[in-house]
Amino acid sequence: MEKKSKLTLGKIVERFSYGCGDFGCNIIYTAMSAFLMFYYTDYAGVSALAVGTIMMVSRIFDGISDIIMGVIVDRTKSRFGKARPWLLRMCIPFAVSGVLLFSVPTSWAATPKLVYVFITYNLVSTVIYTAINVPYSALNALMTQDPYERSVLSIFRNLLATAGTLIINMCTLPLVEYFGDNASAWTKTFCVLGLLAVIAFLINFFGTKERVKPAASEEGKVEDVPFATGIKALFRNKYWIMMTGMLALFFLMYSVNGGATVYYAKDILGDRNLVSTINGIFNVVQICSMFFIAMLVKKFGKRNVFSIGLVLNMIGILLLHFSGGAMVLIVVSSVIRGVGNACGGATMWAMVSDTIDYGEWKTGVRTEGLVNSACSFGYKIGNGIGSALLGLILEIGGYVGEAVAQTESALLSVEICFIWIPVAVYVIGLVIMKFYHLDSEFAGILEDLKNRAAK
Repeated sequence: MEKKSKLTLGKIVERFSYGCGDFGCNIIYTAMSAFLMFYYTDYAGVSALAVGTIMMVSRIFDGISDIIMGVIVDRTKSRFGKARPWLLRMCIPFAVSGVLLFSVPTSWAATPKLVYVFITYNLVSTVIYTAINVPYSALNALMTQDPYERSVLSIFRNLLATAGTLIINMCTLPLVEYFGDNASAWTKTFCVLGLLAVIAFLINFFGTKERVKPAASEEGKVEDVPFATGIKALFRNKYWIMMTGMLALFFLMYSVNGGATVYYAKDILGDRNLVSTINGIFNVVQICSMFFIAMLVKKFGKRNVFSIGLVLNMIGILLLHFSGGAMVLIVVSSVIRGVGNACGGATMWAMVSDTIDYGEWKTGVRTEGLVNSACSFGYKIGNGIGSALLGLILEIGGYVGEAVAQTESALLSVEICFIWIPVAVYVIGLVIMKFYHLDSEFAGILEDLKNRAAK
């Protein structure tokens, strides 16, 4: 158990440094969600259906690699801790792989292009992103057990993640245009953004500290948890199952909705540059809202704040759908969604960290790496299904990237991806949250764990 549960030295610096990890992750993740399909179809000349299929199949490998990385993190022993060493080791490979992702040789035939897409997509998502994101996800639970501090760390994580998303959404297309608005311009753009990611991960590594140990470590008897034992413990953890399901649905929705944004702006609203307006306002409001979320969490609890976010997101996305392209309503929609996403993003990862302590209390097994990697497995499967759904729905609707005007069925397919799939996910999320009661149980669980450690 952690001897001092609260972050004691340089709190603001450490919180900011922790958040920089998701800033770095989002340099590539947001690019993959928002622009990769668009780059493949409109610049590299690759079939949307073929790419969507590759993404879905790759997520299976990706999920398996997450579990492997979780076990590796739990068994990592170094003077820097379990998770932090991997941030240092993988930051440069992370940036290089992002550049390769947006460097499809356009002169190649269709089949060699697809081979290149398969290899580079898996290099990023299955290997390198996993090797840096799984340790980063485990870091929150290793820094503190104080539930409020975890919430604040998650707020900083989401705050800096949103800043990374904002930079990608606001700067990617302008940088591509600056570098020539062709396929090679994407490569140059991600050379710049990759360097930014490296700097963020270095701040994350040097500015944080791991403090939490398992209860057994008080007597120096910590042993590696067998893989089978860890997996069995996960499926006895009802709150982990809820959060993993929630994350899978959310990232499915993020993949479909995020990937459809540029199509919605270009083909429904009539101006692809509205991507910057929609996402820019959304992300700025989300960042500003983060400064008030801690107070809401303290008063209402993480689950209730998360649920409020679901309702606001639903209202915002429906308002955009019925806006008729009116700029005022587009702006209001982005503001509402920004507040809603701040509520969800600021609480989601803290709730996952809380399931680690619940699992240790319930089963006697504490595995930060495995819990987070298994969550990651779930949401990456959701993300992969979302990517495949996006490509499949666009293909069924008859979307043609080079077409001057899209058919009615193609426009409907864009609306399904951008509007109606997110609405369905928000409704399901509200149902799941009805059964989540860990907030009210958490203080008693921590007290019991401390008593066990004292014996």
